[in-house]
Amino acid sequence: MTGIEYDDFLDREYNPDSTDLVCTFRIDPAEDMSMEAAASRVASESSNGTWAALHVDEDELTHLGAVAYGIDGDEITVAYPAELFEAGSMPQILSCIAGNIMGMKAVDAIRLEDCKWPESITSGFPGPQFGTSVAREKLDAGDRPILATVPKPKVGLSTDAHVRVGEEAWRGGVDLLKDDENLTDQDFNPFEDRLAESLAARDRVEEDVGERKDYLVNVTAETNEMLERVDLVDEHGGGFVMVDIITCGWSAVQSVRDRCEKHGLAIHAHRAMHAAFDRMDHHGVSMRVIAQISRLCGVDHIHTGTAGLGKLANEDTPGINDWLHGNCHGLNPVLPVASGGLHPGVVDQLIDALGTDICVQAGGGIHGHPDGTHAGAKALRQATDASLDGVPLEEYAQDPAHAELATALKKWGAETPR
Repeated sequence: MTGIEYDDFLDREYNPDSTDLVCTFRIDPAEDMSMEAAASRVASESSNGTWAALHVDEDELTHLGAVAYGIDGDEITVAYPAELFEAGSMPQILSCIAGNIMGMKAVDAIRLEDCKWPESITSGFPGPQFGTSVAREKLDAGDRPILATVPKPKVGLSTDAHVRVGEEAWRGGVDLLKDDENLTDQDFNPFEDRLAESLAARDRVEEDVGERKDYLVNVTAETNEMLERVDLVDEHGGGFVMVDIITCGWSAVQSVRDRCEKHGLAIHAHRAMHAAFDRMDHHGVSMRVIAQISRLCGVDHIHTGTAGLGKLANEDTPGINDWLHGNCHGLNPVLPVASGGLHPGVVDQLIDALGTDICVQAGGGIHGHPDGTHAGAKALRQATDASLDGVPLEEYAQDPAHAELATALKKWGAETPR
Protein backbone atom coordinates (compact mmCIF):
# COMPACT_ATOMS: atom_id res chain seq x y z
CA MET A 1 0.00 0.00 0.00
CA THR A 2 1.17 3.58 -0.61
CA GLY A 3 0.19 6.99 0.73
CA ILE A 4 0.12 9.96 -1.69
CA GLU A 5 1.02 13.18 0.15
CA TYR A 6 1.40 16.77 -1.07
CA ASP A 7 5.15 16.48 -0.56
CA ASP A 8 5.21 13.81 -3.26
CA PHE A 9 4.46 16.53 -5.84
CA LEU A 10 7.47 18.74 -5.03
CA ASP A 11 11.00 17.85 -6.15
CA ARG A 12 13.46 20.72 -6.51
CA GLU A 13 15.98 18.36 -8.14
CA TYR A 14 13.63 17.06 -10.85
CA ASN A 15 14.89 17.23 -14.43
CA PRO A 16 11.91 17.30 -16.85
CA ASP A 17 11.63 14.55 -19.41
CA SER A 18 11.55 15.57 -23.07
CA THR A 19 7.95 14.31 -23.25
CA ASP A 20 6.75 16.39 -20.24
CA LEU A 21 4.42 19.35 -20.70
CA VAL A 22 6.13 22.09 -18.69
CA CYS A 23 4.01 24.97 -17.38
CA THR A 24 5.05 28.18 -15.69
CA PHE A 25 2.64 29.70 -13.18
CA ARG A 26 2.71 32.92 -11.21
CA ILE A 27 1.21 32.33 -7.79
CA ASP A 28 0.39 34.29 -4.66
CA PRO A 29 0.19 31.75 -1.84
CA ALA A 30 -2.50 32.02 0.80
CA GLU A 31 -1.44 33.89 3.94
CA ASP A 32 -0.48 30.79 5.90
CA MET A 33 1.09 28.92 2.96
CA SER A 34 4.75 28.84 1.91
CA MET A 35 5.74 28.92 -1.77
CA GLU A 36 6.84 25.29 -1.54
CA ALA A 37 3.56 24.17 0.01
CA ALA A 38 1.49 26.13 -2.51
CA ALA A 39 3.56 24.83 -5.43
CA SER A 40 3.08 21.22 -4.34
CA ARG A 41 -0.68 21.77 -4.12
CA VAL A 42 -0.79 23.25 -7.63
CA ALA A 43 0.98 20.18 -9.00
CA SER A 44 -1.21 17.86 -6.95
CA GLU A 45 -4.60 19.37 -7.81
CA SER A 46 -3.76 19.71 -11.51
CA SER A 47 -2.76 16.05 -11.85
CA ASN A 48 -3.71 13.14 -9.57
CA GLY A 49 -3.53 14.43 -6.02
CA THR A 50 -6.18 15.06 -3.40
CA TRP A 51 -6.35 16.65 0.04
CA ALA A 52 -6.45 13.38 2.01
CA ALA A 53 -3.71 10.76 2.23
CA LEU A 54 -4.64 7.69 0.16
CA HIS A 55 -3.87 4.00 0.39
CA VAL A 56 -3.54 2.57 -3.10
CA ASP A 57 -2.10 -0.74 -4.26
CA GLU A 58 1.06 -0.07 -6.26
CA ASP A 59 0.06 -2.59 -8.92
CA GLU A 60 -3.20 -0.68 -9.49
CA LEU A 61 -1.63 2.77 -9.81
CA THR A 62 -0.23 4.50 -12.89
CA HIS A 63 2.11 7.21 -11.66
CA LEU A 64 0.79 10.36 -13.34
CA GLY A 65 1.60 12.97 -10.74
CA ALA A 66 2.87 16.35 -11.85
CA VAL A 67 6.08 17.64 -10.30
CA ALA A 68 6.66 21.19 -9.10
CA TYR A 69 10.41 21.62 -9.43
CA GLY A 70 11.17 25.28 -10.04
CA ILE A 71 10.51 28.19 -7.69
CA ASP A 72 11.80 31.64 -8.65
CA GLY A 73 10.25 34.52 -6.79
CA ASP A 74 6.50 34.27 -7.41
CA GLU A 75 6.93 31.91 -10.38
CA ILE A 76 6.77 28.13 -10.16
CA THR A 77 7.44 25.54 -12.84
CA VAL A 78 5.47 22.31 -13.02
CA ALA A 79 6.15 19.30 -15.26
CA TYR A 80 3.30 17.04 -16.35
CA PRO A 81 3.86 13.54 -17.75
CA ALA A 82 2.48 13.16 -21.27
CA GLU A 83 0.55 10.07 -20.23
CA LEU A 84 -1.69 12.30 -18.11
CA PHE A 85 -3.33 13.71 -21.25
CA GLU A 86 -5.75 12.42 -23.84
CA ALA A 87 -4.23 12.77 -27.28
CA GLY A 88 -5.69 15.63 -29.27
CA SER A 89 -8.13 16.83 -26.59
CA MET A 90 -7.52 20.46 -25.72
CA PRO A 91 -10.47 20.60 -23.29
CA GLN A 92 -8.98 17.72 -21.27
CA ILE A 93 -5.52 19.30 -21.21
CA LEU A 94 -6.91 22.61 -19.97
CA SER A 95 -9.02 20.86 -17.36
CA CYS A 96 -5.69 19.78 -15.90
CA ILE A 97 -3.39 22.78 -16.25
CA ALA A 98 -6.01 25.54 -15.93
CA GLY A 99 -8.86 23.77 -14.15
CA ASN A 100 -9.55 23.41 -10.42
CA ILE A 101 -6.28 25.11 -9.51
CA MET A 102 -7.77 28.46 -10.52
CA GLY A 103 -10.07 28.28 -7.49
CA MET A 104 -7.83 26.68 -4.86
CA LYS A 105 -7.77 28.21 -1.38
CA ALA A 106 -4.07 27.38 -1.14
CA VAL A 107 -3.38 30.36 -3.44
CA ASP A 108 -4.88 33.83 -3.37
CA ALA A 109 -4.14 34.13 -7.11
CA ILE A 110 -2.64 31.97 -9.84
CA ARG A 111 -1.85 32.72 -13.49
CA LEU A 112 -0.77 30.26 -16.17
CA GLU A 113 1.98 32.28 -17.87
CA ASP A 114 3.63 29.95 -20.38
CA CYS A 115 3.80 26.38 -21.64
CA LYS A 116 6.56 24.36 -23.29
CA TRP A 117 4.73 21.92 -25.52
CA PRO A 118 6.54 18.65 -26.22
CA GLU A 119 6.10 16.75 -29.46
CA SER A 120 4.36 14.05 -27.44
CA ILE A 121 1.47 16.54 -27.03
CA THR A 122 1.64 18.57 -30.26
CA SER A 123 1.58 15.44 -32.42
CA GLY A 124 -2.08 15.02 -31.46
CA PHE A 125 -3.04 18.35 -33.00
CA PRO A 126 -3.17 19.49 -36.65
CA GLY A 127 -1.91 23.05 -36.29
CA PRO A 128 -2.77 25.66 -38.92
CA GLN A 129 -3.68 24.47 -42.39
CA PHE A 130 -2.22 27.61 -44.03
CA GLY A 131 -0.95 30.01 -41.37
CA THR A 132 1.25 32.83 -42.65
CA SER A 133 1.14 31.45 -46.20
CA VAL A 134 -2.36 32.91 -46.73
CA ALA A 135 -0.68 36.16 -47.82
CA ARG A 136 0.51 34.40 -50.96
CA GLU A 137 -1.68 31.28 -51.29
CA LYS A 138 -5.05 32.99 -50.90
CA LEU A 139 -4.25 36.68 -51.40
CA ASP A 140 -1.84 38.86 -53.34
CA ALA A 141 -0.19 40.58 -50.37
CA GLY A 142 3.22 39.06 -51.08
CA ASP A 143 5.70 40.30 -48.49
CA ARG A 144 3.65 43.24 -47.21
CA PRO A 145 1.21 43.04 -44.31
CA ILE A 146 -2.28 41.82 -45.15
CA LEU A 147 -4.80 44.65 -44.73
CA ALA A 148 -8.28 44.07 -43.33
CA THR A 149 -11.28 46.04 -42.15
CA VAL A 150 -14.56 45.66 -40.26
CA PRO A 151 -17.51 47.75 -41.47
CA LYS A 152 -18.54 50.21 -38.76
CA PRO A 153 -20.73 50.27 -36.81
CA LYS A 154 -19.97 46.61 -36.31
CA VAL A 155 -23.63 45.68 -35.80
CA GLY A 156 -26.74 47.42 -37.11
CA LEU A 157 -25.82 47.83 -40.78
CA SER A 158 -28.20 46.27 -43.26
CA THR A 159 -26.85 43.65 -45.62
CA ASP A 160 -26.81 46.17 -48.48
CA ALA A 161 -24.92 48.73 -46.42
CA HIS A 162 -22.46 46.12 -45.16
CA VAL A 163 -21.71 44.97 -48.69
CA ARG A 164 -21.37 48.53 -49.97
CA VAL A 165 -18.86 49.42 -47.26
CA GLY A 166 -16.92 46.25 -47.95
CA GLU A 167 -16.76 46.91 -51.67
CA GLU A 168 -15.48 50.44 -51.12
CA ALA A 169 -12.77 49.14 -48.78
CA TRP A 170 -11.69 46.39 -51.18
CA ARG A 171 -11.46 48.88 -54.04
CA GLY A 172 -9.37 51.18 -51.87
CA GLY A 173 -6.71 48.51 -51.36
CA VAL A 174 -7.82 46.37 -48.43
CA ASP A 175 -7.39 42.60 -48.84
CA LEU A 176 -9.95 41.27 -46.39
CA LEU A 177 -13.42 42.29 -45.28
CA LYS A 178 -14.15 41.01 -41.78
CA ASP A 179 -17.22 40.57 -39.59
CA ASP A 180 -16.79 41.60 -35.99
CA GLU A 181 -17.29 39.31 -33.01
CA ASN A 182 -20.99 39.98 -32.41
CA LEU A 183 -22.26 39.91 -36.00
CA THR A 184 -23.53 36.44 -36.87
CA ASP A 185 -27.11 35.80 -38.11
CA GLN A 186 -29.35 38.64 -36.93
CA ASP A 187 -32.53 39.80 -38.65
CA PHE A 188 -31.02 43.12 -39.74
CA ASN A 189 -28.20 41.30 -41.58
CA PRO A 190 -28.84 37.56 -42.11
CA PHE A 191 -25.80 35.31 -42.39
CA GLU A 192 -26.45 33.68 -45.75
CA ASP A 193 -27.59 36.90 -47.43
CA ARG A 194 -24.51 38.72 -46.19
CA LEU A 195 -22.25 35.86 -47.25
CA ALA A 196 -23.64 35.54 -50.77
CA GLU A 197 -23.82 39.26 -51.51
CA SER A 198 -20.41 40.06 -50.03
CA LEU A 199 -18.71 37.34 -52.06
CA ALA A 200 -20.49 38.52 -55.20
CA ALA A 201 -19.09 42.01 -54.54
CA ARG A 202 -15.66 40.49 -53.94
CA ASP A 203 -15.79 38.83 -57.35
CA ARG A 204 -16.68 42.16 -59.02
CA VAL A 205 -13.80 43.92 -57.31
CA GLU A 206 -11.29 41.19 -58.14
CA GLU A 207 -12.22 41.40 -61.81
CA ASP A 208 -11.89 45.19 -61.83
CA VAL A 209 -8.70 45.67 -59.79
CA GLY A 210 -6.82 42.45 -60.55
CA GLU A 211 -6.10 41.54 -56.91
CA ARG A 212 -7.48 38.63 -54.93
CA LYS A 213 -9.78 39.66 -52.10
CA ASP A 214 -11.75 37.69 -49.54
CA TYR A 215 -14.22 37.81 -46.68
CA LEU A 216 -13.81 36.72 -43.05
CA VAL A 217 -17.42 35.82 -42.35
CA ASN A 218 -18.29 35.05 -38.73
CA VAL A 219 -19.58 31.47 -38.52
CA THR A 220 -19.70 31.43 -34.69
CA ALA A 221 -22.73 29.56 -33.35
CA GLU A 222 -23.67 26.29 -31.66
CA THR A 223 -21.17 23.76 -33.01
CA ASN A 224 -23.43 21.88 -35.44
CA GLU A 225 -24.81 25.14 -36.80
CA MET A 226 -21.28 26.46 -37.10
CA LEU A 227 -20.23 23.47 -39.21
CA GLU A 228 -23.22 24.03 -41.50
CA ARG A 229 -22.13 27.63 -41.94
CA VAL A 230 -18.61 26.48 -42.83
CA ASP A 231 -20.17 24.32 -45.54
CA LEU A 232 -22.13 27.33 -46.83
CA VAL A 233 -18.95 29.40 -47.08
CA ASP A 234 -17.44 26.71 -49.27
CA GLU A 235 -20.60 26.46 -51.40
CA HIS A 236 -20.50 30.20 -52.06
CA GLY A 237 -16.80 30.21 -52.95
CA GLY A 238 -15.33 31.82 -49.86
CA GLY A 239 -11.78 31.12 -48.75
CA PHE A 240 -11.95 31.99 -45.05
CA VAL A 241 -14.15 31.71 -41.98
CA MET A 242 -13.99 33.67 -38.74
CA VAL A 243 -14.55 32.05 -35.33
CA ASP A 244 -14.89 33.58 -31.86
CA ILE A 245 -12.57 30.97 -30.41
CA ILE A 246 -12.94 31.74 -26.70
CA THR A 247 -16.70 32.05 -26.53
CA CYS A 248 -17.43 29.01 -28.69
CA GLY A 249 -14.90 26.77 -26.92
CA TRP A 250 -11.85 24.75 -27.91
CA SER A 251 -13.68 21.55 -28.82
CA ALA A 252 -15.78 23.58 -31.27
CA VAL A 253 -12.62 25.14 -32.71
CA GLN A 254 -11.20 21.67 -33.25
CA SER A 255 -14.39 20.61 -35.04
CA VAL A 256 -14.26 23.68 -37.28
CA ARG A 257 -10.61 22.99 -38.09
CA ASP A 258 -11.50 19.49 -39.28
CA ARG A 259 -14.35 20.76 -41.45
CA CYS A 260 -12.27 23.60 -42.89
CA GLU A 261 -9.57 21.19 -43.98
CA LYS A 262 -12.19 19.31 -45.99
CA HIS A 263 -12.98 22.52 -47.88
CA GLY A 264 -9.55 24.16 -47.92
CA LEU A 265 -10.73 27.13 -45.84
CA ALA A 266 -8.50 29.23 -43.59
CA ILE A 267 -9.58 30.15 -40.04
CA HIS A 268 -9.45 33.69 -38.70
CA ALA A 269 -9.56 33.59 -34.89
CA HIS A 270 -11.23 36.44 -33.04
CA ARG A 271 -10.27 36.45 -29.35
CA ALA A 272 -13.39 38.09 -27.86
CA MET A 273 -13.55 37.37 -24.10
CA HIS A 274 -9.79 36.75 -23.84
CA ALA A 275 -9.40 39.56 -21.31
CA ALA A 276 -11.60 37.65 -18.87
CA PHE A 277 -8.61 35.31 -18.60
CA ASP A 278 -5.56 37.43 -19.36
CA ARG A 279 -6.16 41.06 -18.38
CA MET A 280 -5.00 40.72 -14.78
CA ASP A 281 -1.28 40.10 -14.49
CA HIS A 282 -1.62 37.94 -11.37
CA HIS A 283 -4.52 35.59 -12.11
CA GLY A 284 -5.98 33.65 -15.04
CA VAL A 285 -4.36 32.51 -18.28
CA SER A 286 -1.97 34.66 -20.31
CA MET A 287 -2.63 35.67 -23.90
CA ARG A 288 0.62 33.89 -24.74
CA VAL A 289 -0.91 30.57 -23.65
CA ILE A 290 -4.20 31.33 -25.41
CA ALA A 291 -2.22 31.94 -28.61
CA GLN A 292 -0.30 28.69 -28.13
CA ILE A 293 -3.52 26.72 -27.69
CA SER A 294 -4.96 28.38 -30.79
CA ARG A 295 -1.97 27.33 -32.88
CA LEU A 296 -2.23 23.72 -31.77
CA CYS A 297 -5.96 23.65 -32.50
CA GLY A 298 -5.30 24.96 -35.98
CA VAL A 299 -6.26 28.61 -36.52
CA ASP A 300 -4.49 30.48 -39.30
CA HIS A 301 -4.80 34.07 -37.98
CA ILE A 302 -5.26 35.32 -34.43
CA HIS A 303 -5.50 38.78 -32.90
CA THR A 304 -2.53 39.40 -30.60
CA GLY A 305 -2.59 43.15 -29.96
CA THR A 306 -0.90 46.26 -31.26
CA ALA A 307 2.20 46.62 -29.06
CA GLY A 308 0.51 49.55 -27.32
CA LEU A 309 -0.34 51.45 -30.52
CA GLY A 310 -4.11 50.86 -30.43
CA LYS A 311 -7.01 51.31 -28.01
CA LEU A 312 -6.68 48.04 -26.08
CA ALA A 313 -4.56 47.27 -23.02
CA ASN A 314 -0.87 46.68 -23.72
CA GLU A 315 0.53 43.16 -23.70
CA ASP A 316 3.61 41.28 -24.90
CA THR A 317 2.56 41.35 -28.53
CA PRO A 318 6.11 41.00 -29.98
CA GLY A 319 6.85 38.00 -27.75
CA ILE A 320 3.55 36.31 -28.60
CA ASN A 321 4.08 36.93 -32.30
CA ASP A 322 7.59 35.48 -32.14
CA TRP A 323 6.17 32.29 -30.63
CA LEU A 324 3.45 32.07 -33.29
CA HIS A 325 6.09 32.44 -36.02
CA GLY A 326 8.60 30.11 -34.38
CA ASN A 327 9.21 26.40 -34.62
CA CYS A 328 6.74 24.13 -32.86
CA HIS A 329 7.56 20.55 -33.84
CA GLY A 330 6.68 21.17 -37.49
CA LEU A 331 3.31 22.88 -36.98
CA ASN A 332 2.67 25.71 -39.44
CA PRO A 333 3.12 29.23 -38.05
CA VAL A 334 0.16 31.51 -37.35
CA LEU A 335 -0.33 34.98 -38.83
CA PRO A 336 -0.73 37.53 -36.01
CA VAL A 337 -3.42 40.19 -36.43
CA ALA A 338 -2.98 43.71 -35.06
CA SER A 339 -6.30 45.43 -34.43
CA GLY A 340 -8.12 47.86 -32.19
CA GLY A 341 -7.81 51.61 -32.70
CA LEU A 342 -5.34 51.53 -35.60
CA HIS A 343 -5.24 54.17 -38.33
CA PRO A 344 -2.83 55.15 -41.15
CA GLY A 345 -0.79 57.47 -38.93
CA VAL A 346 0.51 54.62 -36.74
CA VAL A 347 1.21 52.03 -39.45
CA ASP A 348 4.90 52.89 -39.64
CA GLN A 349 5.30 52.46 -35.87
CA LEU A 350 3.34 49.21 -35.98
CA ILE A 351 5.49 47.69 -38.72
CA ASP A 352 8.64 48.86 -36.94
CA ALA A 353 7.46 47.10 -33.76
CA LEU A 354 5.99 43.92 -35.25
CA GLY A 355 7.47 43.46 -38.71
CA THR A 356 5.66 42.78 -41.96
CA ASP A 357 4.49 39.21 -41.39
CA ILE A 358 1.21 40.39 -39.84
CA CYS A 359 -2.34 41.37 -40.71
CA VAL A 360 -3.21 45.01 -40.01
CA GLN A 361 -6.90 45.53 -39.32
CA ALA A 362 -8.37 49.02 -39.12
CA GLY A 363 -12.06 49.80 -38.59
CA GLY A 364 -12.70 53.38 -37.53
CA GLY A 365 -9.26 54.23 -38.91
CA ILE A 366 -10.65 53.53 -42.39
CA HIS A 367 -14.35 54.35 -42.16
CA GLY A 368 -13.76 57.48 -40.07
CA HIS A 369 -11.66 59.09 -42.80
CA PRO A 370 -13.12 62.52 -43.63
CA ASP A 371 -13.62 61.48 -47.26
CA GLY A 372 -15.19 58.10 -46.51
CA THR A 373 -14.34 54.42 -46.61
CA HIS A 374 -12.74 54.27 -50.06
CA ALA A 375 -10.37 57.10 -49.20
CA GLY A 376 -9.66 55.58 -45.79
CA ALA A 377 -8.67 52.28 -47.36
CA LYS A 378 -6.41 54.05 -49.83
CA ALA A 379 -4.77 55.94 -46.96
CA LEU A 380 -4.06 52.70 -45.10
CA ARG A 381 -2.55 51.12 -48.20
CA GLN A 382 -0.47 54.25 -48.86
CA ALA A 383 0.81 54.26 -45.27
CA THR A 384 1.78 50.61 -45.66
CA ASP A 385 3.59 51.24 -48.94
CA ALA A 386 5.45 54.20 -47.46
CA SER A 387 6.55 52.15 -44.47
CA LEU A 388 7.85 49.32 -46.65
CA ASP A 389 9.72 51.84 -48.82
CA GLY A 390 11.28 53.44 -45.75
CA VAL A 391 9.73 56.83 -46.54
CA PRO A 392 8.36 58.91 -43.63
CA LEU A 393 4.59 59.13 -43.77
CA GLU A 394 4.54 62.94 -43.82
CA GLU A 395 6.94 62.97 -46.76
CA TYR A 396 4.98 60.29 -48.65
CA ALA A 397 1.77 62.23 -48.09
CA GLN A 398 3.17 65.31 -49.87
CA ASP A 399 2.74 63.57 -53.23
CA PRO A 400 -0.63 64.66 -54.71
CA ALA A 401 -1.25 61.01 -55.58
CA HIS A 402 -1.31 60.29 -51.84
CA ALA A 403 -3.84 62.93 -50.84
CA GLU A 404 -5.85 60.36 -48.89
CA LEU A 405 -2.92 59.74 -46.56
CA ALA A 406 -2.37 63.47 -46.13
CA THR A 407 -6.00 63.88 -45.03
CA ALA A 408 -5.73 60.97 -42.60
CA LEU A 409 -2.57 62.41 -41.05
CA LYS A 410 -4.19 65.81 -40.70
CA LYS A 411 -7.14 64.21 -38.86
CA TRP A 412 -5.34 61.69 -36.61
CA GLY A 413 -1.64 62.48 -36.76
CA ALA A 414 0.38 59.74 -35.10
CA GLU A 415 -1.65 59.62 -31.89
CA THR A 416 -3.02 56.37 -30.46
CA PRO A 417 -6.65 56.34 -29.30
CA ARG A 418 -8.06 55.18 -25.97
